[in-house]
Amino acid sequence: MKPTTDRMLNRIKDVYMYILSNGTVSTQDLVDEFGITPRTIQRDLNVLAFNDLIESPSRGNWTTTRKKVKMTS
Repeated sequence: MKPTTDRMLNRIKDVYMYILSNGTVSTQDLVDEFGITPRTIQRDLNVLAFNDLIESPSRGNWTTTRKKVKMTS
């Protein structure tokens, strides 16, 4: 796997774990926490939402779904 792909997947996993541990968070919370652009966070959120791992109960807020996830290190 390319280093950039590996870095992206690790970041998406970290975003998911942050949402899981903090409950409902805003897109701005994620931008502040990870220090990346809103566009990058939005792309990561789109990947997670596409895979039914997160949902947006209201505009700009995110929470995890009940979908079971197997995490690898």
